[in-house]
Formats: sequence, structure tokens, C-alpha cells
Amino acid sequence: MNRINLSTIKLKSLVSETAKISDKVIALKYVIIKPVGFPIKINSENLKVTIDDPTLFNVYAREQWEGETVKEGDYLFDNTIIPDYAFKVVSTYPSDGGIITRDTLFKIITERDVGNKPFKKVRFDEIIGQEHAKKKCKIIIKYLKQPELFGEWAPKNILFYGPPGTGKTLMARALATETDVPLYLIKATELIGEHVGDGAKQIEQLYSRALENKPCIVFIDELDAIALSRQYQSLRGDVSEVVNALLTELDGIHDNDGVVTIGATNNPDILDSAIRSRFEEEIKFELPDDKERLQIMELYRKKMPLEIRADLRKYVEKTKGMSGRDIKEKFLKPALHRAILEDKKYIDEKDLDAVLGELNKSKKEAPLHLYR
Repeated sequence: MNRINLSTIKLKSLVSETAKISDKVIALKYVIIKPVGFPIKINSENLKVTIDDPTLFNVYAREQWEGETVKEGDYLFDNTIIPDYAFKVVSTYPSDGGIITRDTLFKIITERDVGNKPFKKVRFDEIIGQEHAKKKCKIIIKYLKQPELFGEWAPKNILFYGPPGTGKTLMARALATETDVPLYLIKATELIGEHVGDGAKQIEQLYSRALENKPCIVFIDELDAIALSRQYQSLRGDVSEVVNALLTELDGIHDNDGVVTIGATNNPDILDSAIRSRFEEEIKFELPDDKERLQIMELYRKKMPLEIRADLRKYVEKTKGMSGRDIKEKFLKPALHRAILEDKKYIDEKDLDAVLGELNKSKKEAPLHLYR
């Protein structure tokens, strides 16, 4: 018995009809769609669609939607893998709409998975220095391990502050590692959307996902990017919707039990007072002292691909004022690269001194205002 392919008949009919009105129907070059779900939800089922291979998705999309006439705002329904799942047409080119052909290109846009990123695990004993911060953070560890002990007295909103590269993000990673809880690690700039309302939606999405996986940590880095004091807001545009949405979460208007929010900034004094006042604890991170700088250099010595043939004690005073990240990225890494370029089998004092010489030269040549 021969099977009748109804979709083929439908397609031929559409193509035939299109040929008759070719002067009216325009072939679409691009169609941008976004997944919106089922027309009817069963048992509150909410299926999220992601695309791993855009090229493969284009083949799939054209296979089932070729011959369809669409415009912005229309819906396309999946007929194969997820029957009746809807995709909304966000835009087309040409913009007035037209017919989908075998040459039409599809792009699917999905909501950003805010903060849900893998992170490198680190233990507390791997953090050199910051003993004051470690001591303060013990209450966070206790809460994440036994939230039932705290009730309404939980450590909910904590502010990390201090110079760049002093280990604020590292500490958040260590807290998540030590307590084995999810870490939602995000830069504040990622919370600013392209359109009005996007930012508030990103905040809502972030905390909604955090609540689904509590206990957990939400770590918002570079907080001043969105929570700058109002006297400076004209310098960076209006992000009040993001700030208001964040204030709602920090105030606990929504039930955020089991979620610890940690904000990080280099300078807490420039934060909006409304935001800063929501953090019940401020933990300061310091630049490493002489002993700690030597420990940091010795730690990285063990991890480097080339041996360091130099007495690192000679560089304790010379690296004064550097953070742990500066020591790695601005001092040791350039020295390693210099040795590799010269095809050397090790890093010596000549490489280290050359890097320091360049750094000191750059400081002298930099405009004075950069150091004020």
C-alpha cells in the first residue's frame, strides 16, 4: 500500500499557488523566532528549548515550514519532535513578511541562562591571606549547611569590597565548594537588557532559578555597574528598573529563604545608598602583605609550565601594592611568555626583572589622574 505524503501535497499546492501570485508573495531571506511553549499547559509543564547546532536546526525548520507564509507576530508550530510546541516569529526579512522557502535562514533566540555557569572549584585553604574575610564567611557556610537553625535571622545579603584582584570572586567559589551548593555567578552588566523591562526580567529569572536550587549563592560582581550612586547615574544611563528589581529581592519581598546574595565592588562608597543599606554585612578584602605575596608567588611557581630559577624573596618588596591577580597576570605570566619566546627551558631573574622594568616604565608614563 502506497503512503500519501500530505505535507508534500500541501507544499506543492502552496508552491503552485505562490507561483500564481509571485508578484505579491515575497520569499523570506531570514526568519527570527523564539520558543514560547504550548497553547495549553498540562500540569504546569514548562518545556525549555535549546539549540546546540544552528545549522542542523535550519535544515529541520525548513523541512517542516517550507511553503508557510508568515509575518512578525505569527506563530509556527512544531510538527515532529515536540508536536504543537509554538515558536513566535520575532522578525523577518523582508520586514513585511513572506513565504518560507528552502533558502530561508532561521535564527532562534532563547532567554539567557543568567548566572548558570560552571565554575572552577577551590577550597578555603587554597586562598592565601584574607583571614578576616574567611572568619566572617564562616557564618555563611554554617547557614548554607544548616539553614533551619537560623529562621528569620539568616545571613541573606553580604557585600564583598576591596581592590581589584584581591579574591572576592575566589571567595565566593570557595564558599560554594565548601558547602557543595550551586553558585550563580554573574557580572552586573549582564543584568542590563537591550530593551525596557529586560533587566527586571533577568533579575526575576536569576532568583527564580536560584530558589529552584536552594540552598545556593547568588554572586553579583561589579555591583556598581548597576547600583552606582544616583549622582553619577547620568554617566552610565538609567538602570533604575534593574535596581528596583534587585531591591525587591534583597528586601525579601519574595521568599528567598536558602539564597545568599553576595554583591562585590571595588569601591562601596560610590554605591547607591538604597542598595548599600540592604547589605547587612560588609566584608573587606585587602591587598596581600609581604608574607602573603611570597606565598602567592610560591604557589604559582608550582603551577607554571617552566621552572622558575630565581629567589622569589628578592621580589617581595618589588611587588608591593600588587594584588594576587596582578602577581599572576602582570608579573609571572609575562615573564613566562618572555622565556617561551626566547626558547628557554626555565624562567630566570632576567625575565622577571625585565617585566618589572616594563611595569615601572608604564607607571611613569601613565597620566597622573590614573593614580588619584
